[in-house]
Amino acid sequence: MSIRVLLKYILGYVRITVEGYYIERFINICTTSKILIWNLKREKGIKLYLNIGIQDYYKAIKIAKKLKCKVKIEKKRGLPFILNRYKKRKIFVISLFVILIALYTSSNYVWNIEIRVEDNMQLDNILEDVKMAGLETGMKKDKINVEEITNKIRLSRDDISWIGIELKGTNAIVKVVKAKEAPEIIDEKDYCNIVAKRAGTITKIIAQNGTALVKTGDEVQEGQVLIQGTMEGKYTGIRYVHSLGEVEAIVKYEKTEKISLKKEENVKTGNKEEKYQIKINNFQINFYKTLSNFKIYDTIEEEKKLKIFSNLYLPISVCKVTNYELEENSNNYTIEEATEIGTQKLEKEIEAEIENKEKILNKSANVKETPEYVEVSVIYEVVENIGMQEKIEETYEQTEEEQ
Repeated sequence: MSIRVLLKYILGYVRITVEGYYIERFINICTTSKILIWNLKREKGIKLYLNIGIQDYYKAIKIAKKLKCKVKIEKKRGLPFILNRYKKRKIFVISLFVILIALYTSSNYVWNIEIRVEDNMQLDNILEDVKMAGLETGMKKDKINVEEITNKIRLSRDDISWIGIELKGTNAIVKVVKAKEAPEIIDEKDYCNIVAKRAGTITKIIAQNGTALVKTGDEVQEGQVLIQGTMEGKYTGIRYVHSLGEVEAIVKYEKTEKISLKKEENVKTGNKEEKYQIKINNFQINFYKTLSNFKIYDTIEEEKKLKIFSNLYLPISVCKVTNYELEENSNNYTIEEATEIGTQKLEKEIEAEIENKEKILNKSANVKETPEYVEVSVIYEVVENIGMQEKIEETYEQTEEEQ
């Protein structure tokens, strides 16, 4: 049905009213005669609104006359009526022709760059790097060397594992896969120690290969050797090895924050002013005065590029500038409020650094009060594996020379 209706729109149709006592018979005869009518609406029992194609309109009039019904045209719709309306308007036809040529010409250029990072991950300054590599809006598509641009980006960044560029319409879609950070792996043939990557109190140490230098209960510092990459045998003496083992310790996370009891801040009054501008490539048209009427304000700019289809962007964008009026406001916190604000902030920051929150043993907070501010310190105690392999470069070289 929808295809037939679309065809009627192309060929033209009218919205008519049929008024009389035999409306039901009129509908039945039209259906039997395979006359397409749609969007029927009945009013007061004897009046019917409906759409009908131009070719079927005259057939419907004959049926209505036989049933002594009155027919009246309410609206005319479709391409034939539109073309008839504008056939004497030469300026309109010329303008339409110019617009079509402009659209065809602009379709050979890139007017938008879209960045798509896998899993919506963040990549800082990726758009700037893409432009530096040679892909910018306004470039002709056949002048864009996709392979050269992607190679430049790969060489300039080490946080990308794959990048590809797809040109669709006037849109350049840059697809990026972020590289996953992998820990440094030391070859099994290399000699290494196991050192502490954080300071803490040892709770467990198992030396599978190498010599343990600390024991349970010892306090260790960051970088301290926990399992040395050496072993001593009765007949072999001291020899270097690739250390293996597990070391767990209670690690402290501590952060401190000062919270002022009197806080000056700007708050929105609810008043705002909206201004618009149009950008045509690098040309900008302002429809407002540059200066705001507000004394203190916050500005948010939104730019929307015009497009005809999903990937057919135009070199035109509409910018909306919204200024929100602000006023200075003073807040006085109580000791309890300031402590709560500081504690929540620090807990959130510390927990973001802890990999396994189930290993948290204890958390505490210390508060120092002054007339002007509250100093809050939050401490977390967490059980972590602090062992980290570290290659023995110098010793390895000496051993090779001795051999």
